Amino acid sequence: QVQLVESGGGVVQAGGSLRLSCAASERTSTNSDVFSKTDLAWFRQAPGKEREFVAAISWNGGSTFYEYFAKGRFTISRDNANNKVYLQMDRLLPEDTAVYYCAATRKNYSIREHGYEDWGQGTQVTVSS
Repeated sequence: QVQLVESGGGVVQAGGSLRLSCAASERTSTNSDVFSKTDLAWFRQAPGKEREFVAAISWNGGSTFYEYFAKGRFTISRDNANNKVYLQMDRLLPEDTAVYYCAATRKNYSIREHGYEDWGQGTQVTVSS
């Protein structure tokens, strides 16, 4: 299992930017290579709504995929040397307000929640108009 801890959330005005980070550590092993074999994703959940897919990245960073609302505004990236994944969010809108979650899978990434074995606790992003 991989333990995930998100950070970087906060309050920002519409049009602003935030960079979310997710730090990963292996729960049961000291094998630092586990993270580099894990596909990762960001999901978000707005108040009163279901959790939804935002973006995903393959284990080596060679493949990424974005939900339609994230294309052109959000960028997912990863640093395998430091076991971190990032979500750079630009031109934020009030509708981007949500709790953002980092998720990990040892399979190929998916847009579906059940495709991921490990989840972080989330970080709140609030975009004011």
